[in-house]
Amino acid sequence: MLRQKKIILGVCGSIAAYKAAHLTRLLIKAEAEVQVILTTSASAFITPLTLSTLSKRPVLTSFIKSDATGEWHNHVALGLWADALVIAPASANTLAKMANGYCDNLLSAVYLSARCPVFLVPAMDLDMYVHPAVTANLEKLKSYGNTLLAAGYGELASGLVGQGRMAEPEEIIDVLQQHFRATSIRVV
Repeated sequence: MLRQKKIILGVCGSIAAYKAAHLTRLLIKAEAEVQVILTTSASAFITPLTLSTLSKRPVLTSFIKSDATGEWHNHVALGLWADALVIAPASANTLAKMANGYCDNLLSAVYLSARCPVFLVPAMDLDMYVHPAVTANLEKLKSYGNTLLAAGYGELASGLVGQGRMAEPEEIIDVLQQHFRATSIRVV
């Protein structure tokens, strides 16, 4: 179901960013085309080199491609290219930006430009995840038609135990396959 699907994988600053490598590998194995966009803080957790090697494409991190030539990464073109936008992990910061229309980085600008389905996969500590501000942002994002994969329960990087773990890459793949299976049935 993912063969030749164009997937933008947005990776935000979270300890769960390491799971993006496995998710990228699974998407490529399913024969999807994957374009990774890293936020600035995400590159503190996982390198562009790792994700570009796995995705077989350069990882995008900013609007500017080359200062010398004035080339840039066109967020509108990226939003039109994609069959799905998956943001995993989605940090509280990025969720707040998207819920309120802020776009100070490439990922949030692509989100606002995207015409494709958006899948949000939050990851954060349990107190952050249940904070009323985050809860309100998640509800607002769902009201916009985005699909939310709820955070799982378990041991967190802080040592606490509770809800906040990013969904496993296999679960994300299953959700994407179900989505494309359902849309292919509707089209027929």
